[in-house]
Amino acid sequence: MNIKEHIEFCEATAPSSTANLGPGFDVFGLGLDLFYDKVSIHKLATKNGRIKIILGDDTNIPSQVIENSASLSVMKFAQKYKIKDDLDIRITKGVPIGLGLGSSAASSAAAVIAFNELFQCRLTGNELLEFAAEGEVSSAGVKHYDNVAASLFGGFVIVRTSPTLQFIKVKTPKDLILVVCVPDIVTAAKKTKVARSLIPKDIPIKDLTKNLSNACIIVSGFFLQDTDLIAKGIIDTIVESARKILIDGYDEVRSNALGSGALAVTISGAGPSMIAFTKSTKNARKIGNAMEQGFIDSKVKSRSYICHPSNEAKVISKF
Repeated sequence: MNIKEHIEFCEATAPSSTANLGPGFDVFGLGLDLFYDKVSIHKLATKNGRIKIILGDDTNIPSQVIENSASLSVMKFAQKYKIKDDLDIRITKGVPIGLGLGSSAASSAAAVIAFNELFQCRLTGNELLEFAAEGEVSSAGVKHYDNVAASLFGGFVIVRTSPTLQFIKVKTPKDLILVVCVPDIVTAAKKTKVARSLIPKDIPIKDLTKNLSNACIIVSGFFLQDTDLIAKGIIDTIVESARKILIDGYDEVRSNALGSGALAVTISGAGPSMIAFTKSTKNARKIGNAMEQGFIDSKVKSRSYICHPSNEAKVISKF
């Protein structure tokens, strides 16, 4: 690492994301150009190793360094490279918190991109991903890489963690359109950790085989740039069936989306947002309305959005 101390301020932005895509639990991530977080880091003249979170209007942002994904990632980054500069971190939330759209991951991704540029660290993609994943401990209790990889690198990303960390970014089809339906509900604190606790510890081999084959179909669809083929693989027999009890209206939303022409529909990450896949811009609004109605039938308000795969996280300002 070659540190050049000539930048005092850096701001970066990172997109929302969806994870799993059905059978790809903790492996698949897809960046979404729907919402964005911004993180700015101001390097002060003093060198006491202090990190301070500057709170704005969003009172939902944790103010403790170890409880905030952006500051936790920065802290681990600074400790690793023995960087002692005092830092002020400001987080502008665009990604809604706790709704399955990679909120903590977007903050982590933007933070490490800003920190890497601020100190001219020139880290590799794998190194950036490792530090960004540190931030997920604050919300999920463990490091996981699917959402942060998608926020960092954009598009469709496959992550492998054993025997070593490795990611592959795959180009997304030009005709791929996503419809995200976000319910207006308050989720539990540490919602991701709760959702992970529901996953069964013992999995029948027939279910594992189904998920593996579906995951392979999804990957093949992305490599072949075939949205229809991607959609055929978005079927999960393990995680989704365990987590759907957390989502009032799950069955209605899924049924309505498919009945309105969606090619596939699944829980976005740990939920409760749900995401549908289509190739038709014209049909996307119909699908969104149908998903909203599914939530209404369960007495839950929601709002649907139409989006596409995103580009990568990037620096937007520095001096």
